[in-house]
Amino acid sequence: MNQPQQSTAQNIGQHPVAVIGAGPIGLAAAANLADRGIDFVVLEAGQVAGATVSEWAHVRLFSSWSELVDPAARRLLEQAGDWTAPDEAAYPTGGEWCEAYLQPLADLLGGGAGRVRYGARVTGVARQGRDAIVDSGRESDPFTVHVATAAGEERLVARAVIDASGTWTTPNPLGADGYPATGERAHAGQIVYGIPDFRDPVMRARYAGKHVAVAGKGASAQGVLIGLAKLAEENPATRVTWLLRRPSVGDAFGGGDNDQLEQRGALGQQARAAAASGQVTNVTSFRTESVVAQPDGRLTLTSVNGRRVDDVDEVIVVTGFRPDLTFLSEVRLDLDPALSAARILAAQIHPDHHSCGDVEPHGFRELTQPERDLYLVGMKSYGRAPSFLAMTGFEQVRSVVAALDGDLEAADRVDLVLPETGVCNGAGAFDDPDAVAVGGGCCATPAAEPQLMTLGRPVGA
Repeated sequence: MNQPQQSTAQNIGQHPVAVIGAGPIGLAAAANLADRGIDFVVLEAGQVAGATVSEWAHVRLFSSWSELVDPAARRLLEQAGDWTAPDEAAYPTGGEWCEAYLQPLADLLGGGAGRVRYGARVTGVARQGRDAIVDSGRESDPFTVHVATAAGEERLVARAVIDASGTWTTPNPLGADGYPATGERAHAGQIVYGIPDFRDPVMRARYAGKHVAVAGKGASAQGVLIGLAKLAEENPATRVTWLLRRPSVGDAFGGGDNDQLEQRGALGQQARAAAASGQVTNVTSFRTESVVAQPDGRLTLTSVNGRRVDDVDEVIVVTGFRPDLTFLSEVRLDLDPALSAARILAAQIHPDHHSCGDVEPHGFRELTQPERDLYLVGMKSYGRAPSFLAMTGFEQVRSVVAALDGDLEAADRVDLVLPETGVCNGAGAFDDPDAVAVGGGCCATPAAEPQLMTLGRPVGA
């Protein structure tokens, strides 16, 4: 096991800490750095804070505001005096998370000093003047961070790198073997990855009266099925085919009334009802190999065993996400071979035996990589595993920043206590005027809203 090491004092203050990503966890890292007086720069590929969160702005989170604001960020915002804290008992949408918290925090942290840079896409991280094979100097020399901007390419020098770039921009493909199916890229105009906003008139027009194939089995896929089933009630010409790689539906809907997280169980029950309504056709043991256009422009999806689904107008892929490791090819990583997650975390977060509330709080020691002072945090630390908690990410970066500051006592301290019932609460009924109001815990009344998120990412994605 790699032994975590304290940063050398001589490096502190010479170069900033580079934070990759201005999402919830990247900005939390920056807030902790600012709180300790450590120079930093946040590099965000998008044009706003929480750019990827804004892509699912229509989706309401499972968690309340009390679980979505980093403690250090809260202190900074409250000290600034012009921030109105949201109602801690309320459940925001992704758009509300950005508007009421992420962008104000980024504006405060940037402070006109250029410490939060937009349109700055990181294309590479390396030790200055050394590729991955060179041993000498790796312990003491700074990093170079290669950045692509509208003005051209740049190289920034950093004393440490905190990669909080997440996984949203790299969804898993429709293809069953981990690569895009034959023809998947060619027909990208008819394929969507993620949860469409079925309340958007444009999206409704896109899917109403069409034959839609949905690939995936997690709660995100279930939310899509519920949304399409409701659309089919209004437009009976709408057809839905649910593609499952497993041989049977089995426990795809979760534990129902016995689910430890009742909102997750409620979502599964609604999806089960949608799948049995006659508006959804279940196709099991379907591992997509190819996507081919028919003469009329519709698609034929073919499985590896030769089975076909014909006359498909649109495909919605909700098969999860994976980390982008391409720009880390010249630094040394120790990742789980299956999940591409921090190796020490892998056993706790594997989706076959993991619930989002049962991961122990962890920090810099679990996240330490062979490349000293390089940390993968947030959703990226989980690799391909789903159900990451924002509260867990806040604790990660608090510990990492304390370690970079040489404060190992604080870095080793556990400041996070998760509720015994978990933190994947639900708020779906808030958007349904006919639904019973949802309480504040995992034992709340089942929610009716199909589009739900677990602390910053689609459930099951």
